[in-house]
Amino acid sequence: MKQVFRSKTAFVFGWIWVAFVAANVIDLTLRYSGKPSMVALAVLGVLTAVVYVVAIRPATVLTEPGLVGRTPLRSTFVPWASVEDVTVSHSINVSHSGSQTLRLWTPMTSARERAKAVRRGAAPVRHGRYQTEPVLTKGEQAAAEAMAGKTHADWVGEQITSRAEQARLRKDEVGQVHVTWAYDSIVAFVVAVGLIVAAVLVP
Repeated sequence: MKQVFRSKTAFVFGWIWVAFVAANVIDLTLRYSGKPSMVALAVLGVLTAVVYVVAIRPATVLTEPGLVGRTPLRSTFVPWASVEDVTVSHSINVSHSGSQTLRLWTPMTSARERAKAVRRGAAPVRHGRYQTEPVLTKGEQAAAEAMAGKTHADWVGEQITSRAEQARLRKDEVGQVHVTWAYDSIVAFVVAVGLIVAAVLVP
Protein backbone atom coordinates (compact mmCIF):
# COMPACT_ATOMS: atom_id res chain seq x y z
CA MET A 1 0.00 0.00 0.00
CA LYS A 2 1.34 3.42 -0.96
CA GLN A 3 1.35 6.17 1.67
CA VAL A 4 2.35 9.79 1.06
CA PHE A 5 3.25 12.14 3.91
CA ARG A 6 3.68 15.89 3.46
CA SER A 7 3.59 19.07 5.46
CA LYS A 8 -0.12 19.86 5.11
CA THR A 9 0.38 23.55 5.89
CA ALA A 10 3.12 23.99 3.29
CA PHE A 11 1.24 21.92 0.70
CA VAL A 12 -2.00 23.90 1.08
CA PHE A 13 -0.12 27.22 1.08
CA GLY A 14 1.73 26.14 -2.07
CA TRP A 15 -1.43 25.42 -4.03
CA ILE A 16 -3.11 28.60 -2.79
CA TRP A 17 -0.07 30.46 -4.15
CA VAL A 18 -0.35 28.62 -7.49
CA ALA A 19 -4.02 29.64 -7.77
CA PHE A 20 -3.08 33.25 -6.94
CA VAL A 21 -0.36 33.23 -9.62
CA ALA A 22 -2.70 31.71 -12.21
CA ALA A 23 -5.21 34.52 -11.65
CA ASN A 24 -2.44 37.12 -11.96
CA VAL A 25 -1.04 35.56 -15.14
CA ILE A 26 -4.47 35.74 -16.75
CA ASP A 27 -4.79 39.38 -15.70
CA LEU A 28 -1.29 40.27 -16.96
CA THR A 29 -1.99 38.52 -20.26
CA LEU A 30 -5.26 40.38 -20.80
CA ARG A 31 -3.71 43.72 -19.82
CA TYR A 32 -0.29 43.19 -21.35
CA SER A 33 1.79 46.39 -21.21
CA GLY A 34 5.19 45.29 -22.46
CA LYS A 35 8.20 45.32 -20.13
CA PRO A 36 6.28 46.00 -16.86
CA SER A 37 4.11 42.94 -17.51
CA MET A 38 7.14 40.77 -18.33
CA VAL A 39 8.95 41.91 -15.17
CA ALA A 40 5.86 41.03 -13.10
CA LEU A 41 5.66 37.63 -14.81
CA ALA A 42 9.36 37.00 -14.13
CA VAL A 43 8.94 37.82 -10.43
CA LEU A 44 5.89 35.55 -10.18
CA GLY A 45 7.78 32.82 -12.05
CA VAL A 46 10.77 32.90 -9.67
CA LEU A 47 8.58 32.94 -6.55
CA THR A 48 6.41 30.12 -7.89
CA ALA A 49 9.47 27.97 -8.64
CA VAL A 50 10.72 28.48 -5.07
CA VAL A 51 7.27 27.72 -3.59
CA TYR A 52 6.93 24.56 -5.69
CA VAL A 53 10.38 23.26 -4.77
CA VAL A 54 10.12 24.04 -1.04
CA ALA A 55 6.42 23.63 -0.24
CA ILE A 56 4.78 21.34 -2.81
CA ARG A 57 7.44 18.85 -3.92
CA PRO A 58 8.91 17.53 -0.64
CA ALA A 59 7.24 14.30 0.48
CA THR A 60 7.90 11.01 2.20
CA VAL A 61 6.44 8.18 0.14
CA LEU A 62 6.08 4.63 1.46
CA THR A 63 5.71 2.17 -1.43
CA GLU A 64 5.72 -1.61 -1.58
CA PRO A 65 9.36 -1.86 -2.81
CA GLY A 66 10.78 0.80 -0.50
CA LEU A 67 10.96 4.32 0.86
CA VAL A 68 11.12 7.36 -1.42
CA GLY A 69 12.35 10.60 0.15
CA ARG A 70 11.55 13.60 -2.05
CA THR A 71 13.60 16.70 -1.20
CA PRO A 72 13.57 19.97 -3.19
CA LEU A 73 16.21 18.88 -5.69
CA ARG A 74 16.49 15.09 -5.39
CA SER A 75 14.54 11.87 -4.93
CA THR A 76 16.12 9.03 -2.96
CA PHE A 77 14.80 5.48 -3.14
CA VAL A 78 15.78 3.13 -0.30
CA PRO A 79 14.63 -0.53 -0.46
CA TRP A 80 13.05 -1.64 2.80
CA ALA A 81 15.71 -4.29 3.41
CA SER A 82 18.39 -1.60 3.13
CA VAL A 83 16.95 0.49 5.98
CA GLU A 84 19.22 -0.03 9.00
CA ASP A 85 17.96 2.47 11.58
CA VAL A 86 15.37 5.23 11.96
CA THR A 87 15.71 8.10 14.40
CA VAL A 88 13.35 11.02 14.93
CA SER A 89 14.40 14.39 16.29
CA HIS A 90 13.45 17.58 14.46
CA SER A 91 13.30 15.46 11.30
CA ILE A 92 13.17 11.75 10.42
CA ASN A 93 16.63 10.36 9.70
CA VAL A 94 16.94 7.01 7.94
CA SER A 95 20.32 5.24 8.11
CA HIS A 96 21.16 2.96 5.21
CA SER A 97 24.12 1.45 3.39
CA GLY A 98 26.54 1.67 6.27
CA SER A 99 27.16 5.24 7.34
CA GLN A 100 24.83 7.03 4.92
CA THR A 101 21.75 8.82 6.25
CA LEU A 102 18.69 10.10 4.43
CA ARG A 103 17.15 13.15 6.11
CA LEU A 104 13.48 13.38 5.24
CA TRP A 105 12.03 16.85 4.71
CA THR A 106 8.57 15.95 5.86
CA PRO A 107 6.98 15.50 8.30
CA MET A 108 9.14 17.55 10.66
CA THR A 109 8.59 18.23 14.35
CA SER A 110 8.87 21.63 15.99
CA ALA A 111 9.75 22.10 19.66
CA ARG A 112 6.21 23.34 20.25
CA GLU A 113 4.67 20.22 18.68
CA ARG A 114 7.01 17.99 20.72
CA ALA A 115 6.01 19.74 23.98
CA LYS A 116 2.33 19.45 23.06
CA ALA A 117 2.74 15.70 22.43
CA VAL A 118 4.40 15.25 25.83
CA ARG A 119 1.54 17.10 27.55
CA ARG A 120 -0.96 14.98 25.67
CA GLY A 121 0.72 11.84 26.96
CA ALA A 122 0.60 12.96 30.58
CA ALA A 123 -2.27 11.90 32.81
CA PRO A 124 -4.95 14.59 33.18
CA VAL A 125 -4.90 16.55 36.41
CA ARG A 126 -8.03 16.12 38.48
CA HIS A 127 -9.29 18.95 40.62
CA GLY A 128 -11.67 18.27 43.50
CA ARG A 129 -13.50 15.12 44.36
CA TYR A 130 -15.54 14.75 41.20
CA GLN A 131 -14.56 13.85 37.64
CA THR A 132 -15.18 16.87 35.42
CA GLU A 133 -13.34 15.70 32.27
CA PRO A 134 -15.37 13.93 29.54
CA VAL A 135 -15.02 10.14 29.59
CA LEU A 136 -13.39 8.71 26.45
CA THR A 137 -14.77 5.68 24.67
CA LYS A 138 -12.57 2.56 24.50
CA GLY A 139 -11.63 3.36 20.89
CA GLU A 140 -10.73 6.95 21.72
CA GLN A 141 -8.76 5.84 24.75
CA ALA A 142 -6.80 3.27 22.70
CA ALA A 143 -6.00 5.90 20.06
CA ALA A 144 -4.91 8.38 22.73
CA GLU A 145 -2.65 5.78 24.37
CA ALA A 146 -1.13 4.84 21.01
CA MET A 147 -0.27 8.48 20.23
CA ALA A 148 0.66 9.46 23.80
CA GLY A 149 3.80 11.57 23.73
CA LYS A 150 4.24 11.07 19.98
CA THR A 151 4.27 13.55 17.12
CA HIS A 152 3.28 12.89 13.53
CA ALA A 153 6.97 12.45 12.67
CA ASP A 154 7.31 9.81 15.40
CA TRP A 155 4.35 7.91 13.97
CA VAL A 156 5.74 8.02 10.41
CA GLY A 157 9.12 6.89 11.75
CA GLU A 158 7.42 3.88 13.31
CA GLN A 159 5.74 3.04 9.99
CA ILE A 160 9.13 3.09 8.25
CA THR A 161 10.70 0.94 10.96
CA SER A 162 7.82 -1.55 10.80
CA ARG A 163 8.08 -1.97 7.03
CA ALA A 164 11.85 -2.40 7.24
CA GLU A 165 11.48 -5.09 9.92
CA GLN A 166 8.89 -6.92 7.84
CA ALA A 167 11.28 -6.90 4.87
CA ARG A 168 14.04 -8.39 7.04
CA LEU A 169 11.68 -11.09 8.35
CA ARG A 170 10.81 -11.98 4.75
CA LYS A 171 14.57 -12.01 4.08
CA ASP A 172 14.18 -9.62 1.18
CA GLU A 173 17.32 -8.96 -0.80
CA VAL A 174 19.18 -5.78 0.17
CA GLY A 175 18.85 -3.61 -2.91
CA GLN A 176 20.70 -0.56 -4.08
CA VAL A 177 19.82 2.96 -3.03
CA HIS A 178 19.00 5.17 -6.02
CA VAL A 179 19.36 8.95 -5.99
CA THR A 180 17.96 10.93 -8.92
CA TRP A 181 17.71 14.63 -9.66
CA ALA A 182 14.29 16.23 -9.37
CA TYR A 183 13.68 17.06 -13.01
CA ASP A 184 10.39 18.78 -12.20
CA SER A 185 12.25 21.23 -9.95
CA ILE A 186 14.87 21.81 -12.64
CA VAL A 187 12.13 22.53 -15.19
CA ALA A 188 10.49 24.99 -12.78
CA PHE A 189 13.76 26.94 -12.39
CA VAL A 190 14.48 26.81 -16.14
CA VAL A 191 11.07 28.36 -16.83
CA ALA A 192 11.74 31.02 -14.19
CA VAL A 193 15.13 31.86 -15.74
CA GLY A 194 13.49 31.99 -19.17
CA LEU A 195 10.99 34.56 -17.89
CA ILE A 196 13.82 36.63 -16.40
CA VAL A 197 15.69 36.61 -19.71
CA ALA A 198 12.50 37.55 -21.58
CA ALA A 199 11.86 40.41 -19.15
CA VAL A 200 15.40 41.74 -19.73
CA LEU A 201 15.19 41.47 -23.53
CA VAL A 202 11.72 42.97 -23.99
CA PRO A 203 12.07 46.66 -24.88
